[in-house]
Amino acid sequence: MPKESHPESFVFHISVIKDPRIERTKEHSLIDILVIALCAMLCGAESFVDFEEFGNAKIEFLRGLLDLPNGVPSHDTFRRVFALLDCVQFSECFRNWTESLRKTIGAEIVAIDGKTLRRSHDRARGREPIHMVSAWARENGLVLGQIKTADKSNEITAIPELLRTLKLAGCIVTIDAMGCQKQIAAEISHAKADYVLALKGNQSTLHDEVASFMEDAQASDFEGVTHDFLETTTRAHGRVETRRYWISEEIEWLTHHAQWKDLRSVGMVESTRDIQGKLTSERRFFIASIAANADTFARAVRGHWAIENTLHWSLDVSFAEDQCRVRSGYAAENLAILRHMSINILKAETTKKRGIKGKQKNAGWDHSYLLKLLNF
Repeated sequence: MPKESHPESFVFHISVIKDPRIERTKEHSLIDILVIALCAMLCGAESFVDFEEFGNAKIEFLRGLLDLPNGVPSHDTFRRVFALLDCVQFSECFRNWTESLRKTIGAEIVAIDGKTLRRSHDRARGREPIHMVSAWARENGLVLGQIKTADKSNEITAIPELLRTLKLAGCIVTIDAMGCQKQIAAEISHAKADYVLALKGNQSTLHDEVASFMEDAQASDFEGVTHDFLETTTRAHGRVETRRYWISEEIEWLTHHAQWKDLRSVGMVESTRDIQGKLTSERRFFIASIAANADTFARAVRGHWAIENTLHWSLDVSFAEDQCRVRSGYAAENLAILRHMSINILKAETTKKRGIKGKQKNAGWDHSYLLKLLNF
């Protein structure tokens, strides 16, 4: 067992998890196993073999934190425990721990999106790769929670389940077109949050109505249409991107608008890219429960892509998630939760002005920095 832990620490929150193993088979405590795994992942480990080798290399350091009466667990022990561990309970502990780190931020953008763990399939047993839907709080830089689905098409049923587990009051929840569903809009409103939902072909009638209204209004320079507008331009590496945002609360014309809980506005984003003289342009359309404020609308739209550009990118580049072949029992989902926990810890620590990979190296080199990350 750990020598000491604070209420904000990972160890404090996982201490309530039920050990799934038979008593007579336990040579290592569950907390020892999970702490070693987290330490290893914070230092760049990617597999159960890495966990064992990290533990053996750092055993004197770990003895300062844990009892380790039988030394470091084998990779088979790590694999067996992660396959058996109740992923629902582990996820709940993760959410409780995350809330202890989270700072209150008004109208925080919370992006909901899914990611497939590509190597988690098992063709011999007919198992498809698992798909994780995550909630990413942009300003806090934290994963708030996650839920597993059978595949991307099941996001529609998984997202409401995830939303019910999160504290979202005062936030603006953003979801891509897959999540543009009446039930999901209602769940967000019931959580006392606002939503900005992208439109595409899965809501073809709604998409076409909003597109027609916004494009006709744009053609007449929004004459007679109350709206708000914002234009931004960014330049980098020979690329110039201009984004124009329009949002309006004039929605009485929208068919069945009353069926969308607290629907208040519709919006359009036009993005134009100039890459060394080659121009491309696209328009995207949205429904929202927010007021017609272009700054807020733009922040929500831009903030949504942080889950792809920040979270998913880090999972693949810094944690090699797409290369992980773990698939037995609950192991793939539990490792995904551990990765999310590691990202939260590494992003929350701000004294090292380095990226995720750099902080992992520092944690592996400097025991005092690793202890700081663990909050012992």
